Amino acid sequence: MNAKIHLEAGNLGDTIKEDTSTSSQDRAKAMIFIRRHLDEGLKSEYFTVEDPLTLWKALKNRYNHQKTVILPRARYEWAHLRIQDFKMVAEYNFAMFNISSQLKLYGETITEENMLEKTFSTFHASNVLM
Repeated sequence: MNAKIHLEAGNLGDTIKEDTSTSSQDRAKAMIFIRRHLDEGLKSEYFTVEDPLTLWKALKNRYNHQKTVILPRARYEWAHLRIQDFKMVAEYNFAMFNISSQLKLYGETITEENMLEKTFSTFHASNVLM
């Protein structure tokens, strides 16, 4: 997601889209950017790929399954998130926003009301009146 945004910001977004005619200079810039942000093992594996669209598709095919892995885990973490499991409210907020951003990334709708309800519903019984 970040790489796609950076490519768009640098006017290189068309280099990873189908049916676009981009200059060889723009494709080279996009390849430099993508390779700069790859893990060393992936750099050597995709060393021979010269087209940013081909590299983008290969990486997408390789890592596109993350939704099937991350979404169920995020749902599980959301279901079991309780404020009483954290020492500080800031730690709870960090965990809640982290989980909600993962859910939003994969199409789940988490509103402010959902977050407030989640927080209030997980208070310890002795703290509900506060």
